Amino acid sequence: MKTINKLIALLILFISTTAFAQSKPFIYGIVLDESGQPIEGVYAYYDTSKGRVETTTNRNGVYKLDIPVIEKVTVWFSHLSFKGLYAEIANLSPGESFEFNFTFKPDTQVMPILVIDKETGRKQLEGITTISPDLIKNIPGANAGVENIVKLLGGNSNNELSTGYNVRGGNFDENLVYVNDIEIYRPFLVRSGQQEGLSFTNTAMVKNVDFSAGGFQSKYGDKLSSVLDITYRTPERFGAALEASFLGGSLTVEGVSKNKKWGAIVGARYRDNSLLVNSQETESNFRPTFTDIQSLVTFNPNEKWELSFLGNISQNKYQYQPLSRQTNFGTIDDPIALQILYDGQEKDEYQTYFGAFTAKHKISDTFSLKLIGSVYHTQEQEHYDILAQYALGDVDTNIGSDTFGDIQFARAVGSQLTHARNDLDALIANAEVKGYHTLGKSQIEWGAKYTREDIRDRLVEWEVIDSAGFSIRPPVVDIRNDQPYNPFTGDLVPYNNIRSTNFVTINRVSGYAQWSHKTNWGDSEVFLNAGARVHQWQVDVPDGSGKSQIVVSPRAQFAIKPNWEMDMLFRLSGGVYQQPPFYRELRDSTGTVRPNVKAQKSIHIVAANEYSFKLWDRPFKLVSEAYYKKLDDVNTYTLENVRIRYRADNAATAYAYGVDVRMNGEFVLGTESWVSLGYMKTEENLNNRGYIARPTDQRLKVAILFQDYVPNIPNLKAYLNLTYNTGLPGGSPSYADPYDYQSRLKDYRRVDAGFSYVFVNVGDKKITPPKASWLKPFKELSLGLEIFNMFDNQNSITNTWVRDVYTKSQYGVPNYLTSRVFSLKLLARI
Repeated sequence: MKTINKLIALLILFISTTAFAQSKPFIYGIVLDESGQPIEGVYAYYDTSKGRVETTTNRNGVYKLDIPVIEKVTVWFSHLSFKGLYAEIANLSPGESFEFNFTFKPDTQVMPILVIDKETGRKQLEGITTISPDLIKNIPGANAGVENIVKLLGGNSNNELSTGYNVRGGNFDENLVYVNDIEIYRPFLVRSGQQEGLSFTNTAMVKNVDFSAGGFQSKYGDKLSSVLDITYRTPERFGAALEASFLGGSLTVEGVSKNKKWGAIVGARYRDNSLLVNSQETESNFRPTFTDIQSLVTFNPNEKWELSFLGNISQNKYQYQPLSRQTNFGTIDDPIALQILYDGQEKDEYQTYFGAFTAKHKISDTFSLKLIGSVYHTQEQEHYDILAQYALGDVDTNIGSDTFGDIQFARAVGSQLTHARNDLDALIANAEVKGYHTLGKSQIEWGAKYTREDIRDRLVEWEVIDSAGFSIRPPVVDIRNDQPYNPFTGDLVPYNNIRSTNFVTINRVSGYAQWSHKTNWGDSEVFLNAGARVHQWQVDVPDGSGKSQIVVSPRAQFAIKPNWEMDMLFRLSGGVYQQPPFYRELRDSTGTVRPNVKAQKSIHIVAANEYSFKLWDRPFKLVSEAYYKKLDDVNTYTLENVRIRYRADNAATAYAYGVDVRMNGEFVLGTESWVSLGYMKTEENLNNRGYIARPTDQRLKVAILFQDYVPNIPNLKAYLNLTYNTGLPGGSPSYADPYDYQSRLKDYRRVDAGFSYVFVNVGDKKITPPKASWLKPFKELSLGLEIFNMFDNQNSITNTWVRDVYTKSQYGVPNYLTSRVFSLKLLARI
């Protein structure tokens, strides 16, 4: 009878509040004790600049509390006899309600933080995957961070030293990255992952991560492949976090003012990749170091205004002095080795400065405006002079021989001298305005953005190849050589010689408008979205040959959640995705800027299904996505590690299609694990010569993130990050026809493992609160061991091409990545 009375009271409350059709959203529910009895007098409240909004539960334990529209508030629930808890309520629309029932525990138990965010359900309908910061923090990897999660969500990254990734056949330049709605840029001159030790995103500052591998909405920018949308958290109290390992460390401090209007979070990071790069085949004096300082300052003068500043200063120093290298390859029957002795060094440095100011004004409960201004400045230098003297030949396979493993017969002996004095200075400024309108169950969003890119670039690179006393000429030079019948009188020129100085200014104006609507068709929930982007740009070069170009990109989404016994969601999305060229896409392989390169165009279709279910009485989710991309005006490129060099001629068409299947859930009770399986094929047709594999054509991918703990010792945890990818195309040497080089690298196999003992973690229900007094100040404290490339697999990222002077053959010698490495890791948070 008591249960019936409680339900009747709750039903009457709900009907009455609905009948009055109040414009403000609200939360409501019943508060019970452990025996299931209602608790009267539970105090529920939140504070605003105008004062406190409060309520209490009645004798049936029922409460109702009005919530501001599309705004985050922290609602506290307290009672004299129980330990209090609080819930973060966010993104409720006008007239919307949310039922929140809970049971109060005795005072001896620490209550967890609860987050109620209607935004999460909307993102699921839109095809956005949300990742918790705790999951990202626990993934072991040589370059652990936000980008490390992408391999589980439709992306690939075969270089553990790089934060670059490709998604569904795209390259590193085709991914959008946002932090707090601000677009983030990567350095220009980076050639290898060894040169970029830190991504922009500081994991310790992250609140949540959203990712879409395709079919995203018009509000996101003009790129072909994916969106990584990161939100930094706004501090609510003082706190500090420290992370330290053999690869470096970070320190993050946050706090708020007494009146709660000001908040700041500052993070400093340092990374030294010496431990990893010194495990490679090349013996060297090598110490790449990377540092950055990042801050987010927020100011909320009243409930109408939200102001913030995001700043970042970073410096990458890459000092490299190679000594020697031996790479064994070939087959068991025909083993071959490449031995190299080096002389010289490389000194690279990248300094970036970034600042962004945002102001959000809530004009009414249904209309908000947001202003964003940002400046990105990068100064980059790439200087090297390296002489490599090499011998390529057959290996002595006689185990008893004194020269076992060394070259017995040299097929090629020669030297290679490479030189570069590359300098770049780029300044990118953005000004943007966004509008948000709520009209019942519909939302309208629009935005306009102006961007000015000012680039000053000097490119000086040359390469001389000398084989057995003969300087090899570039194969594209059309000069007759009929030695020994007639003496050769041509100039002595380098095998490769690039010299250019470019002063380029690009002005861009872009905008978007989109409509979203959530409704019901019968018993089914339906989500609709439609919108379009427009982008106009002009490349200004000294000769005035740049012309104005404009593209329009319509996009749409449809999702339906039937009222079935099975929790299923179906989604169809796609449209036109066009990528106007950035500076790197305008510069061809000779260093010449071609100002009228057109935007690459992709017609993208994604069909998806999400199935939420319970297995072993635990929650699981199975996500399946099939996609197809038709690409036109493709700007083909060559790939050297992570450096991309474009042809800048829009001379190809391409396609990509595939399937991604992902399941995540509690394979082990109380922990979340992920399993991802993908198949993808992408090919390009250059000048109608037929389709060949693109540089990112990686057919099969398997990725697993597994978390576990010892049942009798829940403080002892284990994390496994397993990746298997079939081999990428091996590329082609300079000036070669890519149609003649269609070999593939070996399959990529890697397992990273982490083991940690957690002394304190207040958010983990399985871990007993600490009894030792010295542990009381900590909210989290752990010490762990990380093993990178646990099984010591030899993975390669590219080939080094070596010429045999006798047969004039080119040998692709694999550039192997890091071997097995051990590291300790300390994590503390107060």
